[in-house]
Amino acid sequence: MGQKIHPYGLRLGIVTDWKSRWYSEKDYAAHVNEDHQIRKYLRGELKRGAISRIDIERIGDKKVQIDVHTARPGVVIGRGGSEAERLRSGLEKLTDRMVKFNVIEVQNAELDATLLARSVADQLEGRVSFRRALKRTVQTAMKAGAEGVRVQASGRLGGSDMGRREWYLEGRVPLHTLRADIDFGQATAHTTVGTIGIKVWVYRGDILVTGGLRTERIAAEARLATGGRADRKRRRPAKSRAESAAGGRESRLIEAGGGKRLIEAGGGKRLIEAGGGKRQTTAAEAEALLEEARDESNADDVVGAVVETEEVVEAVEAVVETEEVVEAVEAVVEAEEVVEAVEAVVEAEEVVEAVEAVVEAEEVVEAVEAVVEAEEPESQDQDPTSEGGDD
Repeated sequence: MGQKIHPYGLRLGIVTDWKSRWYSEKDYAAHVNEDHQIRKYLRGELKRGAISRIDIERIGDKKVQIDVHTARPGVVIGRGGSEAERLRSGLEKLTDRMVKFNVIEVQNAELDATLLARSVADQLEGRVSFRRALKRTVQTAMKAGAEGVRVQASGRLGGSDMGRREWYLEGRVPLHTLRADIDFGQATAHTTVGTIGIKVWVYRGDILVTGGLRTERIAAEARLATGGRADRKRRRPAKSRAESAAGGRESRLIEAGGGKRLIEAGGGKRLIEAGGGKRQTTAAEAEALLEEARDESNADDVVGAVVETEEVVEAVEAVVETEEVVEAVEAVVEAEEVVEAVEAVVEAEEVVEAVEAVVEAEEVVEAVEAVVEAEEPESQDQDPTSEGGDD
């Protein structure tokens, strides 16, 4: 279990060549680290340059040749070669050596595994459904002439809480065949829910090994010098040639992930449980599975719309809550005004009562004065009598 090997490294010396070409006994570790720094620097500076691979060749101790294979040579070279010159100067400062910087255009980008993986990662970062991105990549590579394609995505696919792995395969990808020209590429998509790893295998046919690698490389350089392509001679495998002679092969897309495979063949689908379990082949069930797959492909778009709707609802609820708070404050203000009015009425009533008390006091005073006035004449009438009696 888990004894997997890099498809490129397995075929080194057979159908593939080294990406770093130099020999050293004393400075081996320093040169390996320097190659890593060179590739890291170039990929960091050319994030949108569609870099497929970077070959490094050391010529003596004072010169380094760097070949950048890209699908967008205009981005790497820049206006009037300004970008290439800037990169070359940066590499010379990094290595303290004279750098020969070559830009090589990738002729068929649809068959380059690294570029396909980067394309899928960019789509996932742009919130495209992962199923749609994987299927589109498989179809693009097959239309470009690939004998087989496998695309795999690992991580929190679709924003799920638990990470999983799903892959699509169409055609043949014979990983155990050493003469098979299998290109392998990886990329990482940095999404809002975490990182998603992308792996792509592209089977481009068998390579005819007619001579040594050095002879093949010399021939490739000669073809480049004459304006041709540097691709090595390939032939289609015997099975593919037999299928073509018999009238072609039917399209067969295999989907795997979560313990199930969905196999499309002849317009229908078969659901095969992991481990060779039961098969469902009725037309009604095939139609139901097809509708389910379509619904799943649009699930991410629906989720995005629901999220936006929920955000709008939350904003409306916040506005409503604000209005309710304002109404409550207004009610409190009105209550305070009513209280003030009541207090004013109470004060007015107290004033009225005080006035009434004053009026009553004045009436009492007037009554007392009237009594006093009434008593004074009587006293005057009695005084003369008393005086005469004395006389």
